Amino acid sequence: MTVLAVCLAGCGNNSGGVPVSATPQFVEPSVTSEAAAPTPSSVVPSQPAATSPSASASATPSATPSSTGSATITASKKVKYVFPVKASNVDWHTTHSKYKATDIFADCGESVVATTSGVVLEISLKDVYVKGSPDGPNNGGLSVSLLGDDGVRYYGSHLSKVQSGIKKGVRVTAGQLLGKVGHTGNANGVCHLHFGISPPCAKVGDWKVRRGVVWPYSYLASWRKGGSKSPVAEVAAWKRSHNCKA
Repeated sequence: MTVLAVCLAGCGNNSGGVPVSATPQFVEPSVTSEAAAPTPSSVVPSQPAATSPSASASATPSATPSSTGSATITASKKVKYVFPVKASNVDWHTTHSKYKATDIFADCGESVVATTSGVVLEISLKDVYVKGSPDGPNNGGLSVSLLGDDGVRYYGSHLSKVQSGIKKGVRVTAGQLLGKVGHTGNANGVCHLHFGISPPCAKVGDWKVRRGVVWPYSYLASWRKGGSKSPVAEVAAWKRSHNCKA
């Protein structure tokens, strides 16, 4: 418990990672006709037809894209969700310091997998965090963010490695290996995955949003048990009320 307490204090500054370049490699989440045009390497995820919400998965569709967020968060006919760390021994918390996210504690080297099917938006391949530096996009160390087919962005950081072949614009399926648990960035030396849920705002380096804007705990609890509780409605509501400003 002492280790977890130390990590929570240190991980309060967790945020997005950066790649080899100065800012994260970012793919515009262009999934509707109203969205901005994608970069040449973009792969546009297919969008399932919207249906009425169900108790197990679907949620109410959100508002259409705005000037700060280009992807529409949509209800899904059936979306598969997977717990993001593939390991038998894991722990995570209901809360997080400073903002809404979750730290999932597992041994370094355990597999980090895609929460749902979608397209990779951003990756950080180099840890350039300097201890004691102000909050910023370097805090996450090695990281991957994914735009799910449900229109929600899922972000995992502090990885020890990003899996070969995982790069911006690549399509992945639920449960596919993205990387390994580590403690890069501002992880306070404790092996864990920082996990954040947010709308795919189209601003490059929007790390304050990317690091997490809704509490993931109840969704993680569902997915861990093989459930399919969807964050679509909650994320859409946050986007409408905040206009992608964290």
